[in-house]
Amino acid sequence: MISFPVGIVGCGLMGSACAKRLLAAGHAVTGYDIDPAKSAALAALGSGSAASLDELARTCRTLVLAVFNTEQAETTCDALLAALPVDAPAMTAICVSTCDPDRISALAQRLPAQRLRFIEMPVSGTSDQTARGDALGLVGGDPAAAEAVSSVLDAICPRRHHLGAAGNGGRAKLAINLILGINRAALAEGLVFAERMGLPLTPFLAVARDSAAYSQIMDVKGDKMIAGDFTPHGKIAQTLKDFSLMLELAQRLQQQLPLAGTYTDIVEGCMKAGEAELDNAAVIREIRRRTK
Repeated sequence: MISFPVGIVGCGLMGSACAKRLLAAGHAVTGYDIDPAKSAALAALGSGSAASLDELARTCRTLVLAVFNTEQAETTCDALLAALPVDAPAMTAICVSTCDPDRISALAQRLPAQRLRFIEMPVSGTSDQTARGDALGLVGGDPAAAEAVSSVLDAICPRRHHLGAAGNGGRAKLAINLILGINRAALAEGLVFAERMGLPLTPFLAVARDSAAYSQIMDVKGDKMIAGDFTPHGKIAQTLKDFSLMLELAQRLQQQLPLAGTYTDIVEGCMKAGEAELDNAAVIREIRRRTK
């Protein structure tokens, strides 16, 4: 039986984290990114490198799409389908990106399953949590198709939930990210308030972790906020993309999201300050800037 490598499309933070998990589980991996430097960085981890999507379509039967947005997911699937040899076995694309759930649903329905099966598994967790195996996978799509690539899903997210049809994983991810973002802003604001009152932040964070206000975000982002370590595990620009998508979808549903709107305004402040590529813990900088 021929063993095919798992293809990775998009070799940024999340793509690299998925590759690390797959390599550690014993899968061969081939990466592709429009930025050759990112492909080279993935190759340094022990993966192969493809020069094009056409090459991935010829050499891989399972691909992980770690692209930036919905449009890239759509165009990548169309390009892979066009490049897939006529006599090739069916390919499975697993999209781990946060996308517009309605468009993902439409994409899954229009792709010919006998040629290209589509599974979504947006990941709840940072790229660092994903690399450690601590992230949660939110699966949507045909259960049989997901089961057929279970070894790949297991490697990336040992913990996961199947939420039904394609699109439902993204819907859950957006609602979860809304809660996470607001928790992140609340932590940043609480730290700034404690700081202004003269409390030393490291012991204060320890007290907050032991209080009724505890959330996991304190463990993931608290020390980064205090240290000013904004090495990205999830970028400000990605957060703005996700929250803009939430507000767009909420407008379609005629539902106000007042806290999401407030958080979006904070993230936009970070963007204006040139912090797009920093970790989203950098929201604490924007809150510090908001003085009278």
